[in-house]
Amino acid sequence: MTESTGFILSQECRPPSGRHPDAPAKEKPEPYVAADALVTAVNLAIYLRRPLLLEGEAGCGKSRLARHVAHQLGLPLYEWPVRSTSRAQEGLYTYDSILRLHDVHLRQANKPGLFSAKSAPLGRTAKGRNPENPMDYVNFGALGKAFRLAECPAVVLIDEIDKADIDFPNDLLTVLEQPWQFEIPEADDGMPRIVAKHPPIVIITSNKEKGNLPEPFLRRCVYFYIEFPSDKDRLKAIINAHYMTEQSGKFGDGHTSPSAALTEAACERFLAVRNKGDLHKKPGTSEFLDWLEAMRGFCDLPGLAETLRSDEAKLPYPELLFKIHDDWWRYAAKL
Repeated sequence: MTESTGFILSQECRPPSGRHPDAPAKEKPEPYVAADALVTAVNLAIYLRRPLLLEGEAGCGKSRLARHVAHQLGLPLYEWPVRSTSRAQEGLYTYDSILRLHDVHLRQANKPGLFSAKSAPLGRTAKGRNPENPMDYVNFGALGKAFRLAECPAVVLIDEIDKADIDFPNDLLTVLEQPWQFEIPEADDGMPRIVAKHPPIVIITSNKEKGNLPEPFLRRCVYFYIEFPSDKDRLKAIINAHYMTEQSGKFGDGHTSPSAALTEAACERFLAVRNKGDLHKKPGTSEFLDWLEAMRGFCDLPGLAETLRSDEAKLPYPELLFKIHDDWWRYAAKL
């Protein structure tokens, strides 16, 4: 077994060169601070070949975890943002029968003696598609691409699964477990059954917009709830991971990091506001990082750290923290 910053992948599953060409660029780190329990949950999902279902507040880092895992293990990342109209098959493949029919008619129209003196090359269209080959009209989705990888597993992010129809999660069950395979009936026996040599590492996020997911689906998942970092030290660790790089000690965009005084005061004030209990929608880590960066670089306000320490002082840049009218009115308009 080999280990990379806590995430464990068996040697036979690692890319031959140590990093797949389609993996997130090594020189562009994906900043993330994963608690030990979350690292354990990821490793359990990898070991048991089970999907990892993540829940937690919006902005707590559910989606970013998939990118972090792919970056650290050197694996490709395929993302599938779920919509209300999504169907489970789209994650495997889609088949464009209308385009195939169009190409058939186009090729017939271009034959000599019919509608044009010029003819397209026999078989293929100008776009390189051959109507006689149905696979030219198959587009593989995130799971389909992952199943076809021969060198190593891929990380597949199924983002906000709860947006889809209630049957969507159960429809995924047939492919997210043994025997890890699917067929393409439209291939007319021209394409064999696709079997995953390396089952993907599947990370699924949910905001519980439509209540709990179906029980048969939940039984097959490793579950983890990502808590918001409720203490100052964890927030500071996230700041360091998000903005700093090992090579330069600078922000990822070349900016210097915020002062220790500003960081300390921002963390204290932010947690005080979040924990007060009067917000309809609590700001997450993404809002906090935007807020801190605005205070650091958008406008140099003298004495800002001291201002933040006063509970009576108006919060700077409240538009970055509050996204509900009642919260805005309480903290932006009245203070």
